[in-house]
Amino acid sequence: MNDRERKNRRASLFYKLKSQGVGHLFMLPWTIGFCVFMAIPIGWSLYLSFQKVSLSSTGLFKYEFIGMQNFKDALFKDNEFTVQITSFFGQMILMIPIIITFSLLVAIMLNQRFKGRFIYRAIFFLPVIFSTGQVLNELFQQGAGDVPFLSQYGIDALVRDNFSGVMADIVTQVLGKIILILWSSGVQILIFIAGFQTISKSIYEAVRIDGASPWSSFWKITLPGIKPFIGLNLLYTTVDFFTFPFNPVMPHIRRNMFNISTGYGYASALAWFYFLLIIVMLLVVLRFLNGSSKAGRA
Repeated sequence: MNDRERKNRRASLFYKLKSQGVGHLFMLPWTIGFCVFMAIPIGWSLYLSFQKVSLSSTGLFKYEFIGMQNFKDALFKDNEFTVQITSFFGQMILMIPIIITFSLLVAIMLNQRFKGRFIYRAIFFLPVIFSTGQVLNELFQQGAGDVPFLSQYGIDALVRDNFSGVMADIVTQVLGKIILILWSSGVQILIFIAGFQTISKSIYEAVRIDGASPWSSFWKITLPGIKPFIGLNLLYTTVDFFTFPFNPVMPHIRRNMFNISTGYGYASALAWFYFLLIIVMLLVVLRFLNGSSKAGRA
């Protein structure tokens, strides 16, 4: 290797280091904030999950290492936690496909050309702005989340007359959460509409000339084209459900955190157990998202 090649390699290496350094410099404020406000509390919470934390007579916290005992108690002794988390996961598995399907159908309608479609798009997105956090809690406390017509018009009785016990409970539960489904679909609708814009209009024109029906166009062109966006909506909806204001698991963790008999150690173990379940669920969704992305590129 001659001197010129060495200089070129040094210049190339210096350019790479410089460009990467600029990127890391822009990320530095976020990195500092993450380490101070996220990494340290997360590490401390993991440490507490293996401890029995109690308050001493001097007013200081006392830590006693008990290994995996907190996690064993969460699985085998805390019946309320296991029931809540099983019920919540069952509800989530039921609601996520319904929200995705509802969002897809609404997005298909809003993607059509008609007068005032921008107004309708804004109307469907408004619940995302208003029904978050404390606002959503207040709305439900005032009865805004209830669907009174189910009992007023005898729809719940009609469902139970025409379906078996388990299926009737599922259908009634879904109908009772229509408002919640509507409020939880705004972002997904916009993502699907954005996905429709990535499909070339010339493809639809070509299949229309060949005599394909709209139903065939949907199954052969639209659905395969938006598979990556279905995976993205699955990921977003899953994360949204885990941070939902009416999630019964998080209040249970907070109650145990301030309970003298359990304390911070047991509450941290519950939080980590819940976090691990979230990670498993997200890995499943990411696997689907990765497969959808490869199918979309193919």
